[in-house]
Amino acid sequence: MADVGREITGGLSTRNAAGLLALVVFAWGTNWPVTKLIVHEIPPLWSTAIRCMIAAAGLAPLLWAQGDFIVPKRGDIPVVLCTSILHMVAFSALVAAGVQFVPAGRAIVLGYTTPIWVAIGAAIFLSEAITIRRAIGIGCGLAGLAVIFNPATLNWGDRSALYGSGLILIAAFCWAGNIVYVRAHRWISTPFQLVFWQVLLAAVLLSVLAVSFEGLPHVAWTGRLAALLVYSGSVCTALAHWAMTMVNRSLPAVTTSLCLLATPLLGIVSATVFLGEALEPSLFLAMALIIGGITVGSVGGGRAQAENGAEV
Repeated sequence: MADVGREITGGLSTRNAAGLLALVVFAWGTNWPVTKLIVHEIPPLWSTAIRCMIAAAGLAPLLWAQGDFIVPKRGDIPVVLCTSILHMVAFSALVAAGVQFVPAGRAIVLGYTTPIWVAIGAAIFLSEAITIRRAIGIGCGLAGLAVIFNPATLNWGDRSALYGSGLILIAAFCWAGNIVYVRAHRWISTPFQLVFWQVLLAAVLLSVLAVSFEGLPHVAWTGRLAALLVYSGSVCTALAHWAMTMVNRSLPAVTTSLCLLATPLLGIVSATVFLGEALEPSLFLAMALIIGGITVGSVGGGRAQAENGAEV
């Protein structure tokens, strides 16, 4: 029976695939408060650049061991550039900058508005129809966003909070733009085969930007800070990307996509545990509306969400 399960799930047993999916959810969920802790010690551009350097160092041997280490084909260079610039540079750096000014829980909710903008962007640029289910999903997501920006829950006189929230919304737009392009791209290599080059390019670009805007870093290195960076770069990025690839090959796409919706909930809980942030009822209402909207709109189209993941 176990052999049959492995054959059905592409080489992994269902139990092992579920375990890897749980690892991904845990890694991506906890990475939000970890990022907030890191940017207390290192400027956002440098913190993201170092994370990408660590991830690249971890991904190279993983790809080599699996026989997936390649030089990108010419036709895949645009998707390497797009993913690196829009997702790994813009999204990650903007989130790292934004969480300096807003609680990690609020940042998570804003970051997970991405599927709303994907649905709208896909309708505009890919001629994907906005079905009734998608329209309901977009409506729920926008209602969740309205809860977040309600004057009763957000002090509009706090410029720092508005600035941080705006940065994370822009980050969500960038991630959505990348996902829309990825949907249109005609793949030659697999996404996992290209991720090392995307992360490596991001590390180079972020380092250049960091030197230009933040100068050389002056970091008070501690064992705690080093552990946070290694965890974020190796576990939350390198290992999670490998695990997500294995899960995508082994479990139904809709199952994977819906299970990944546990990521923001875990992120809010971990922000409470590790950062002492308050569990605001309005935050859970907004999260429920956004996740509910994603669920309604994504069933039947789970593959794209699963492959694009839900990480920082």
